[in-house]
Amino acid sequence: MTVENAPRATSPAEGADGDDGKARHRETLLRALSAIAKRDYWSAFPEVPSPKIYGETAAADGLAAFEAHLDTDFPLTAPGSTGTVSTERSPYGLRVAVGYPHIRDLDRLMAAAQAGIPAWRDAGPDVRAGVCIEILERINARSFEMAHAVMHTTGQAFVMAFQAGGPHAQDRALEAIAYAYAEMTRHPAQARWTKPQGKRDPLVMDKRFTVVPRGVSVVIGCATFPTWNSYPGLFASLVTGNAVVVKPHPAAVLPLALTVSIAQQVLAEAGFSPALVVLVAEQPGENVASTLATRPEVRIVDFTGSTSYGEWLERNATQAQVYTEKAGVNSIVLDSWDDLRAVCRNIAFSLSLYSGQMCTAPQNLLVPRDRAAEVGAELARALEELLGDDSRAVEVLGAIVSDDVLARLEKAPSLGDVVVPSRSVTHPAFPDAIVRSPVVLRVDAAEAEVYDQEQFGPIAFLVTTDSTAQSLEIWARTASQHGAITAAVYSTDPAVLDAAERVAWDAGVALSCNLTGGVYVNQSAAFSDFHATGANPAANSCLTDAAYVAGRFRVVQSRRPVA
Repeated sequence: MTVENAPRATSPAEGADGDDGKARHRETLLRALSAIAKRDYWSAFPEVPSPKIYGETAAADGLAAFEAHLDTDFPLTAPGSTGTVSTERSPYGLRVAVGYPHIRDLDRLMAAAQAGIPAWRDAGPDVRAGVCIEILERINARSFEMAHAVMHTTGQAFVMAFQAGGPHAQDRALEAIAYAYAEMTRHPAQARWTKPQGKRDPLVMDKRFTVVPRGVSVVIGCATFPTWNSYPGLFASLVTGNAVVVKPHPAAVLPLALTVSIAQQVLAEAGFSPALVVLVAEQPGENVASTLATRPEVRIVDFTGSTSYGEWLERNATQAQVYTEKAGVNSIVLDSWDDLRAVCRNIAFSLSLYSGQMCTAPQNLLVPRDRAAEVGAELARALEELLGDDSRAVEVLGAIVSDDVLARLEKAPSLGDVVVPSRSVTHPAFPDAIVRSPVVLRVDAAEAEVYDQEQFGPIAFLVTTDSTAQSLEIWARTASQHGAITAAVYSTDPAVLDAAERVAWDAGVALSCNLTGGVYVNQSAAFSDFHATGANPAANSCLTDAAYVAGRFRVVQSRRPVA
């Protein structure tokens, strides 16, 4: 489907806010469709938290709105709920204590979700896309509120929480909407079929092709990026006509509660059931995700998190289409360079951003051993320059998200020779925050048992190899066997860059070459960069391609003879 021949919607529900909204949402959709075709830079939602963009009082209003949620019960439409559940604690030490409806009657919940699907299905792709874009625009208007919610549940620093938890997540959602819309409108909604019969009258039939949703979708959120990782699946399922049950991680509920609340409001205003999007919060250990994922009504599951649980879902949620993003071992191959200082500055930022608590963060720095000392010394200097001042360091590092990450970091020095030690950083505004700088450990290529597994958090290995050829071999093996979301290579030799690209193809991992400026290996841009590939064990799907959306619906035809 092209932008030029995209059908025009006529339903007043399209924008959920009148004719101006319909036109605005139509233009946004067309621009998103153009962006996924061109793959150049485009963003629908500004990433700069500027009062000129979001309003002079937006920052203060967002903080006040966030604070108003603390120590209160969050209002949501929640069929089957009894009482409330409160599980979040801020990594910065702030008391959160928000109560969410505790849904115990899953039969009632599923019945309510399913009841809203027929009208949502019958509305068609244009109406659904308009409603979903309206939801995103209202979420965007509350980006400051969302930023504080993300910050105080995940430990991200404020600017990162604003960008990754707000506009960047919203762009990824819009990208999923655009891909889904393109797939849903790839075929005409109706056609007249005429087959000549020679001297006899032709056979003529009217045929209708209807996009039919799979049913109920479950989105299982993660603790580190509750919106960025959940929005693609949530909006891909919703825009294709499914109901969505959002099951947040107990440590990061508020960002998704805000999302669900806004979605319910827009759906109700547009004349649809608010139970099409519901939140299921749980106490730790209730294992609601597994119960939900294997129910017969659930036909789609989206998950981001550990490899073990992702594989469990793939094996056990057999009645559903399961999309997973799991753990991986991300590598950087260092061969040669023109400016090692610029190289190490770039790598230092990638290692430090959000304390390495990202599925895209590099872990293994593969370098020939005759150059390892030089790289280690320069990397130590780059990290000191970046993180030497506590007040600046906390804006890059954020806070440690879980006790497991902290325990892993404290154990790390026993795994190799310490090249750069981790240190405690004092947060000037939140003295109770647990902030740590990355540790860099030198290990030999023969010590595969150390670096072959993901060490989630601010832990990196300087892996010394016999040669760049061996570095490429190790990268290929770890990515193919254990998965990887990202990879990078530094070389002034075109042959090495070509060889690295071939490894990336074989291992199914996104590759970045010679990054020294303002682009980092652990960042990706919506509408241009694909996040994961689905071609190695780190993920079975890609954000976002046609395969990610097309399995969320089916096209059902009906035909009638024309007299």
